[in-house]
Parts: sequence; C-alpha cells; structure tokens
Amino acid sequence: MPSPVDVSQNGNVRHVEATPSLFEIEEDLARLLERPRQVNIERKRSFDERSFSEMSMTHSPPRQVYKNSENSSRVFDNMVGVYSPGRWSGINTPRSTFGFEPHPIIGEAWEALRRSIVNFRDQPVGTIAAIDNSAEELNYDQVFVRDFVPSALAFLMNGEPDIVKNFLLKTLRLQSREKKIDQFKLGDGVMPASFKVSHDPVRNYETITADFGESAIGRVAPVDSGFWWIILLRAYTKSTGDTSLAEMPECQRGIRLILELCLSEGFDTFPTLLCADGCSMIDRRMGVYGYPIEIQALFFMALRCALLLLKHDEENRECCDAIIKRLHALSYHMRSYFWLDIKQLNDIYRYKTEEYSHTAVNKFNVMPDSLPEWVFDFMPSRGGYFIGNVSPAHMDFRWFCLGNCIAILSSLATPEQASAIMDLLESRWQELVGEMPLKICYPAMEGHEWRIVTGCDPKNTSWSYHNGGSWPVLLWLLTAAAVKTGRPLIARRAIELAESRLLKDSWPEYYDGKLGRFIGKQARKFQTWSIAGYLVARMMLEDPSHLGMIALEEDKQMKPTMKRSASWTC
Repeated sequence: MPSPVDVSQNGNVRHVEATPSLFEIEEDLARLLERPRQVNIERKRSFDERSFSEMSMTHSPPRQVYKNSENSSRVFDNMVGVYSPGRWSGINTPRSTFGFEPHPIIGEAWEALRRSIVNFRDQPVGTIAAIDNSAEELNYDQVFVRDFVPSALAFLMNGEPDIVKNFLLKTLRLQSREKKIDQFKLGDGVMPASFKVSHDPVRNYETITADFGESAIGRVAPVDSGFWWIILLRAYTKSTGDTSLAEMPECQRGIRLILELCLSEGFDTFPTLLCADGCSMIDRRMGVYGYPIEIQALFFMALRCALLLLKHDEENRECCDAIIKRLHALSYHMRSYFWLDIKQLNDIYRYKTEEYSHTAVNKFNVMPDSLPEWVFDFMPSRGGYFIGNVSPAHMDFRWFCLGNCIAILSSLATPEQASAIMDLLESRWQELVGEMPLKICYPAMEGHEWRIVTGCDPKNTSWSYHNGGSWPVLLWLLTAAAVKTGRPLIARRAIELAESRLLKDSWPEYYDGKLGRFIGKQARKFQTWSIAGYLVARMMLEDPSHLGMIALEEDKQMKPTMKRSASWTC
C-alpha cells in the first residue's frame, strides 16, 4: 500500500522556462520562414537528426508546396524538423495556413478539459478519464497513461508544460513500486495503466494508488503504457527545450527498464513483440493477441524516441546498440509482412502452402482459403495499409486506425506506404470515417465470429465500442498523419464532421453504428480524451509546426532493400 504524505500548503504552480535543447538545437520557425532562401551554415546537429547506423540524419529546411486538388493539399514537405514551441492556439488564433476558421466550441472544450485536471499535493498531475455524473464512475475517475497523452499534447501546444512534467515524474515513481497480480510479480519496467488520487480531508493527506492490471478487466498488464510514456517524454523535451528531465538518472533508468522488458531475447523468432489480448487501447478480448499492429507501431516509435532521449554514454551503449539492431529488423519485418495492397493481396490469393526452406514465399503458411470475402471489396486499386496481425497460419486483415496512424508518424511506414494509407482513407471514407471520425477498426465481427472471438462480450457487439465503434479521440492521430503526408484537407473534412456533433452530444467516449451515427450505448459523456483529441487536431491544423512534437522524420538509412508493391503508382 502507498504511504500517506502530508498535503503541501503551497498551491503555486511553477512554470518551467524553455531552454535550448541539447538534443534538438533548432532555429525558430518564424525566422526560418522569413529567409528568402536557404543559408548554408555549419551547425551542430542534434540526436534527432541522426541515423541509426551513423547517428547523422539529414535535415532540410521547411518547404511550402501548395497543390490545389479535389482530394488533397500538399503542404510543409518537411515541417517536423522545425517545431516552434509555445504557440498558443485557441478561439482568438488567426486564420491558419489552410484558411481554417476558429470554431466557437474551442472555448467550451478548453473549459471541459480544465475541469478534468487532477491535483496531488496542490500540483496538477494529469486528467481523469471522464466527468460523467450520470453514470457509475467505475475506473473513469482515474488518470490513465494512454488517455492523458492527447491532454498532455494539448497543454504543451498551449504553452503549459508543468502538468506534463508532473505526470511524467509521478508515473516514473510509480514504475519503481513492486507490481503483483495474484501473487505473480511483474517486470520492473512495467508502467501503470492508471492511477487514482485519494484525499482524506480529516487526516489532511493524499495518496496515489496505481493499477498495473490487477484491477483491469481480464487482469492484463498494459504493454502500451511504457511506450506512451517514452513518446510523451520526447514530446515534452521537443516542445519545451528542457532536456534536464530526460537526462535525470531516474528517467534514463526508467527508459532502460521499459526497453529491457521488450528487447529481452527468448524463444520468439520474430522482431515483433508478443502480446496478449487487452494489453492496449483495445483492452478487452478482441482477437488481437499475438503481434497486434498497434503495439508494433508504438514499439517502433518508442524505440526511436528512446534512442533520441538516452545519453550516448558508456552506461547506455549496450541498450542503444540493441535498439538500433531491433529497429532495422522490426522495420523490415513490418514493411515486408504486415503490408497489404492490391498486389500483395493477389500474391496471397495465389499462395502455395506447405513450403519449406529459406526460399519459401508463403513464409507463415497462410492458407489462401482463409482470406475473408470483405477484403477483396475493401482493397482499392490505389492504396494499402498495415494489417492487424501476422503469425503462423494466421493473418488478421482488419484495418486498425491507431496502428496505421502511428506507423505514419513514426516513419515505420515508408513515404510511399504512408501515402498509400491516406489513399485508402480517401477511397474508403464512408467505411472508415462515416459521420463521426474515426473507426477504431474495420470491419466489425458479427454472429458466430463475434461469439467465438469476443466471448459474447455484450459491450463489444457489432459496430460498437472496440468492435467497429467510432472514437473521436482518434481525430488527432488522423490529423497528424494527414499533415505529415501533406493531406490537410482530409483532416479538415474530418474535424468539421466532429465539430457538428461533439459539443451537442456532450463529448461522448465513442459512437455506434456502421457510419457512427449513434452515441455509444455505454459511452461516457464528457470523455476527456475526446475533448483533448479534438483540441490537438484543431491546433495542429492551425499550426502544422506542432507536428514536430509527435512526428519523426524518416531515417534514410532504414530504406527497405526490396519493394513489395507499386500500387501507389497505378
């Protein structure tokens, strides 16, 4: 049990002044845009610009390219390297680069987000999952690591880093606690899924209780929490320029502990990470056990962020070497075996089975008869995506939004693959976006398949919750992916759809139905990450330089040695 602590009487929140980053020494965006042409000067490069093989990533200045078309607008070809921190975005923000007018619900969203803030010892440490007084609280009154990420990004974009710093430090201290589920000890690097602040007004003290999965549905420990923590630490460092937090011995150790769990060698022959059902945003049984795309994409992004955050000294040398090796193997595996487009679909359709030796084409012994009928109609002639899962004799062809968006942001997807993912979104807008962004996965399981795979889960019925439900929080990921690929009009169209309903519907957790027309039957109202996801999407579209906080440039040294398809050139 956590020990009680005295409540601090000092209610003042100290704001950290931004200092130049040791990792990412970059010139201010405004000054860059004022230059008539590129000035060839020599400067010290940051870790954020270095490749994994020689620790030197090429960096080019932002290039504005405007191409008006019916479907997309190519803007800011390389904006991720020139993020300018501290840009406030709100109802009084001037018109954006894309002519996007401020919307009246922005003020309401900020007010709702601030109501969700949780304090510990008079310091803000996070935001609770939802403030819905009409429904039973369950665990929605807790601060979830994955849920807080869009809230954290919103505060960082608004120049309020203190709550993010406090959250990172508090969860780091919770990581060091002993973690047991039914007397079984978890690894030292496991981050909590959530924590709850309890206040005793009589004794005048507060406690924090962490949940590492022992209270979760199915008693599954979170795999994604540690990855999100590393990604958020990099976003904080990128936004504020404050490297002192990441350089703390405790933070360096915390990163290593997370990675030691994931990089340990065992019986698995794949570079992907073996996971159980319920270990991520889809926290119930949904047939994603094995190597789910969400975890693999987050794993890849966390590895890249960790390589930027870890000091490149003798203490971290072995860990950095392991990261580099894993990144090369993981990128090849994902780009080769998880990628699906019309050419690859045709290849699988004609697979031979029972192949042996290193020359086998059907390496996972996938039976062509296992191809679902829907995938032939779903796959356009132009476009593609990373499928949900690949393992022996099994390919989960479902589309999962978070994994594909993170693949774009982390540059796990090559530029051609990233463009193909956005082509698919445009081609299948009704199925994946509909009337409320955005489908968590597609398609939904129905009938006998639903009964077998979900265990007759009454919350995950067809086109509801994790089984094909529409989640407004995913709007920020879609927007970030759209901006990174130069498709801001996709994001704008999705944001305008959300703005027509979110406030009127009291910011629901999710929507039901094939088109997302109905508020989820068990959805909480005033869901914090729905609110924050909208704000982040809005601010990122107004000021695309915010993308640099969360996106990573392509590593030129990790280009695939072979091309599996040229569907984007059809």
